[in-house]
Amino acid sequence: MKTKSNRLIGIVIFVVALLFIPFIAMQFSDDVNWTLADFVIAGILLLVTGLICDFILRKVKKKENRTALIIAIIVLLLLVWAELAVGIFGTPLAGS
Repeated sequence: MKTKSNRLIGIVIFVVALLFIPFIAMQFSDDVNWTLADFVIAGILLLVTGLICDFILRKVKKKENRTALIIAIIVLLLLVWAELAVGIFGTPLAGS
């Protein structure tokens, strides 16, 4: 059984690995142009999402409820990410 610190380390490693994708893409293409703030915000979003999903997996016993909650959290992450990236909803969050 994984300890809490091992799960946290796994989540952090996964977030860093995901953030390396745009970082590496920036080295080869001018189409990807992230600032330090972009990496920080993306890291916070991904880390919080991972921690919430871990919490749900540990605390919610019923499989159907766990699945529904994790899907809802991931959809919420994707909606916030899309709003921050292109402002699909036109909220002040995206600078609209």
